[in-house]
Amino acid sequence: MVDISVNLSKLKLRNPTMLASGIVGISGKLLLRVANEGAGALVTKSIGPEPRNGYGNPCLIEVFKNTYLNAMGLPNPGAKFFSKELKIAKKGGVPVIASVFGANPSEFAHVASEMEKAGADAVELNVSCPHAEIAIIGQSCELVGETVKEVKKAVKIPTFIKLNPNVTDITEIAEEAEKAGADAITAINTIRAMTIDIDTCKPVLSNRIGGLSGEALRPIAVRCVYEIYEHVRIPIIAVGGILQWSHAIEHILAGATAVQIGTGLVNGFQIFQEISGGIEKYLAEKGYKSIKEIVGIAHQEGGN
Repeated sequence: MVDISVNLSKLKLRNPTMLASGIVGISGKLLLRVANEGAGALVTKSIGPEPRNGYGNPCLIEVFKNTYLNAMGLPNPGAKFFSKELKIAKKGGVPVIASVFGANPSEFAHVASEMEKAGADAVELNVSCPHAEIAIIGQSCELVGETVKEVKKAVKIPTFIKLNPNVTDITEIAEEAEKAGADAITAINTIRAMTIDIDTCKPVLSNRIGGLSGEALRPIAVRCVYEIYEHVRIPIIAVGGILQWSHAIEHILAGATAVQIGTGLVNGFQIFQEISGGIEKYLAEKGYKSIKEIVGIAHQEGGN
């Protein structure tokens, strides 16, 4: 038997696959379906202190196969309303992590507290959305540290933080987050990008600049996970272009304890079982008994 369960701080996941934030995570029923389809944990849509409409269309386009550009603008129903949806998601029997955001550390702490009251098993701090005003928080070591500290004072559940790759050195931010008390790091959010329609001579997205996700992001995400692993001791949750089990393995070898699936859902909700099954088969064929044995082994001496 191969053990593919993992631990993220106080959370025990039956397998290392997680739903990424922003993907079908706005509805309790959809979150429940993802749990029933085999995900090890769920991450909700990013929730703020008040309802927010987000940007107008077009807000999502496919720039090439399995690679997308989006500028949603963090649409959400607000913390008070979403508490009802979170309680529905909890019926899935797997950890539910509430993604939260705010304009400042105190707002992050307030929303995190509301999500804890609603039953969230952990919170993931979205300080890194590249097309919204919160991006500045994730680009500053000082603001990241302040935000983590404020949230840690407000809640008892684990605090994860989703890092911004649009910085000079992501490892500095990761180290500051760990120093401030973060229980795990999610890496990475999307890369700032844009595309222009040559017929209209205008940016395609209504917000002009958006975030690039999917297959093109994966090599960047793997590099970030690899670098962060060498600088922190807390678990890393990888996200970025994971469309099949081999992509998940690549992230784990780089240092990730768990992986989040976003774009991969274009292949259907069964992807969680497919990736978990692929990981289990890989471990068995390589002679490993636990997924923990391969976390970060790409760093071992003699590797290229």
